[in-house]
Amino acid sequence: MRSKLPIDLSLLRPGLRLAVGLSGGADSVALLRALQARSGELGLVLHAAHLHHGLRGDEADGDLDFARSLASQFGLPFHEARVDAGATAKENAETIEEAARRLRYGWFRQLMASGEVETVATAHTRDDQAETVLAKFLRGAWTEGLSGIHPVIEFPEGRILRPLLSTTRTEIEDYLGALGQSWREDSSNRHLTYTRNRIRHELLPLLESWNPQLREHLAQMATLARDEEAWWTAELTRQTPTMLLPGRPVRGGGRASDDGLAIDVSRFTQLAPALQRRILRFAAEQLGTAIDFYATEALRNLALMGRAGQKLQMTQSLHAERTARELRLTIQPGLPSGKQTAEQAPEYTVTIPGEVTAPAFGLRLRVEVTELAKSGVSRSATLRNWRPGDRIRLRHSSAPRKVKEVLERLKVTGSSRALWPVLEFDGRIVWMRGVEAEPEPGIHIGITSLDTAAEPAP
Repeated sequence: MRSKLPIDLSLLRPGLRLAVGLSGGADSVALLRALQARSGELGLVLHAAHLHHGLRGDEADGDLDFARSLASQFGLPFHEARVDAGATAKENAETIEEAARRLRYGWFRQLMASGEVETVATAHTRDDQAETVLAKFLRGAWTEGLSGIHPVIEFPEGRILRPLLSTTRTEIEDYLGALGQSWREDSSNRHLTYTRNRIRHELLPLLESWNPQLREHLAQMATLARDEEAWWTAELTRQTPTMLLPGRPVRGGGRASDDGLAIDVSRFTQLAPALQRRILRFAAEQLGTAIDFYATEALRNLALMGRAGQKLQMTQSLHAERTARELRLTIQPGLPSGKQTAEQAPEYTVTIPGEVTAPAFGLRLRVEVTELAKSGVSRSATLRNWRPGDRIRLRHSSAPRKVKEVLERLKVTGSSRALWPVLEFDGRIVWMRGVEAEPEPGIHIGITSLDTAAEPAP
């Protein structure tokens, strides 16, 4: 039984006008109660803020009523707003979780911009941190992804604080039990259709049977990764001004500006691989795009072993060209930054058996054959974007289905639908992202996705 909840007090200062993001769940209720109990001691001017996401109907209405009542009980200023996360997700072709998070943080920023509060505190816990790090690891994150949930996020309007990142859910529930304080349960947290819930309710408990300290270790990994990212940021600030050259070289000296960036390959080859990767990713970011591991390695290989005139068209419109002395990076003219049209999507030849990395689709695909099938199998397949008229036979289906209809059933819309990979083999579509196709005799198709994950809501 706890009379006080562990809070990172280093994030707080006397006189701070601080709004607690109060969802009504145990974590946010505990944070509000703990800060309210110590607001005099800490010199805080405390507010409460609740965003209704337009989801879960009457249950969400009940959350709002609960949060409003709790704030009133302690005489705290209460801020509320309503959004439609479902409609926003559909409009922007994103998941509801992504839309809800973006809307929530957008509202926090508006609240800080209004001047009513300076800072917002959210109730992410050590358990949230462990789940986030594990989710990002599973999806192939770089080390900045493994840094998980940061204690502080800086926005122009103010800061978002996470004072409970070292606090566990068990400590929170013990604290609320000692107070006799109730909270609201979000029924969607039990739905195993969401990846995060499967990690929380299935994967983490299974892994903890191997190592009971796993959550603590994942949280420690986040701290290490965060500190290393801070070091890398400083190192790149020091290295890139002389490593990244603007535009093209011109005869007689100097450089002509063309909105691209270049890297001197003779200097680049002398760097450690870790720094090479960082510089390439930093350069892509300066051009308004991002590259995954396989695209980064493809660029490294082009810089280290490529020949003059060799070119690569990467994902998200990034174009690379090797000259005698430089690796040049540009965004392909006519394409919005971060976008690639279906007509311009590259095609990849997959040797069978063999493997291909497809940066345009964010995946690596491997095709294998059994011993029995090797003698009669075709020697290659084509990984490409889907086309109108393409059909695929799904597992257990009675007849081939139009890929267009399958995408509609998957509720794939917007830019995601415009660029959706399929594998063509002997004139048939034998694989497409997101579905289970009828197996091709003697052939096994393995996929490694290069997607990433977002952090949770408290």
